[in-house]
Amino acid sequence: MSYQTVQHFAASPKEDLGLFSDSGGRRSWSNMSVPGGALAVRKWLLGVSGFILFSALAISGCTDKDSDGQTSQQKDSASSKTVRKEVGEASWYGPGFHGQETASGETYDQTEMTAAHPSLPMGTKAKVTNLENNKKVEVIINDRGPYAEGRVIDLSRAAAKKLDMKEDGTAQVKIETKKTKKKGRSAR
Repeated sequence: MSYQTVQHFAASPKEDLGLFSDSGGRRSWSNMSVPGGALAVRKWLLGVSGFILFSALAISGCTDKDSDGQTSQQKDSASSKTVRKEVGEASWYGPGFHGQETASGETYDQTEMTAAHPSLPMGTKAKVTNLENNKKVEVIINDRGPYAEGRVIDLSRAAAKKLDMKEDGTAQVKIETKKTKKKGRSAR
């Protein structure tokens, strides 16, 4: 049987590794003989592979992934991308509804940049582009409607004015929405 000498030095004399010691109980260079050095190589390989596995797990755990597997950075860039596009006829509503309660519970103000949409969540920010003159406006959905057949959005008087569609009353528009973060309910 062949023997190979393996040397080990503990990092700190106070450290009790329970592996090697001289007759005085102090940690120092120690000699250990193992058959063919196989035990030492095996321990070294296990130690290295364990370190690599631990490091890989630690690094992968450092990314902020959510339940859908996206990192917060990916979500931020995804939230700036358009989520939904819709094209159709827009109309506007104003004086007869001014001061009344909207579907969101807010008071309708025809001078604000708001709109009514049949299905977009309340509070959604939507960019509306008048396809006839390429003018754009950003509105917040705070009401339901329009109820006229063939219409996709009802804009406030102020939004319609910015899109230069107030005179005609209707216009072909493109509606683009972005993903919005859900707000938690506050305790009342």
